[in-house]
Amino acid sequence: MPGATGHDIVVVGASAGGIEALKELVAGLPEDLPAAVFVVLHLPAGGTSVLPDILDRAGPLPAEHVRDGVEITSGRIFVAPPDCHIQLNDGTAVAVAGPKENGHRPAIDPLFRSAAHAFGPRAVGVILSGTLDDGTLGLRAIKAHGGVTLVQDPETALHAGMPKSAIEYASPDRVGSPTELAALIVELALDPIENEDLEGAVTAMDYSHEVAKQADERPQPGETTGFTCPECGGAIWRSEDDNVVSFRCRVGHKYTAESFALEQGHTVEAAVWASLRLLEERIVLMRQLADRFKDQPRTRTNFETKADDLEQHAVTLRSMIEGVAGAVAVPLAASQR
Repeated sequence: MPGATGHDIVVVGASAGGIEALKELVAGLPEDLPAAVFVVLHLPAGGTSVLPDILDRAGPLPAEHVRDGVEITSGRIFVAPPDCHIQLNDGTAVAVAGPKENGHRPAIDPLFRSAAHAFGPRAVGVILSGTLDDGTLGLRAIKAHGGVTLVQDPETALHAGMPKSAIEYASPDRVGSPTELAALIVELALDPIENEDLEGAVTAMDYSHEVAKQADERPQPGETTGFTCPECGGAIWRSEDDNVVSFRCRVGHKYTAESFALEQGHTVEAAVWASLRLLEERIVLMRQLADRFKDQPRTRTNFETKADDLEQHAVTLRSMIEGVAGAVAVPLAASQR
């Protein structure tokens, strides 16, 4: 948006419980808002999204899904489509099918990082209701590039995990209810940014683009861990930035610590369910072979004995799976306290 002088790029991230928070937020934004608003809400892959329609009805600003290469325009809400990240450039927004982050596509951090790199102090980052910690690193990127960071008060959020993580690790500029954050967004959009701040941000943004590019091209982004990526099975490297731990594989799947623990747990659970399936298939095969050799007592008895033994193992494995499923839920539950 040429000629913009205020904080005219607003990026909003939400997850569980986020629709109610988003409706409250956009209800407080005027139709002549001199800023563009970009929204990422975690969505299942392959689903459909009616979020633009919901936000259209919630407030005066028109909402639409990001189309490839759409021009960034003030007074509009742009929503991430299912199974796509949003990438902001100087004057356009694109929907890209990049690697999942924190198990999500769309994810919050890619949008926030691109806003920080492309717009520096013009960007306003907003974290709303959600579980775990997606958005924390992206919010820190906005703050590092001179932008403004806002977080929903955990007391007003249906799920406090994301707001609490952002408050603890990103030191936001302001914390408030969605209605209060909407008023701050309007105030910031109307507040001119000093020219020297914008000029100083150019070098920082160019440098950050170069650093980000180098990080993407570096074959080993961090310390080796011996872990594998829950998404693709590739090797995982660990990085730490001011007490915030993140994990990344070679192709670009990224996780914060809590998200990595959760996604790894899902992988473990899927693996043991697959083991149980194979075990039960073998039991069926042993029973079928026993029936086939029913006229040969010794052979039939051998197959029946093997089937009986496998059934005992299957009972034990099923009880183990229930324990694994409970362990997977622990990080999620802990993040809500």
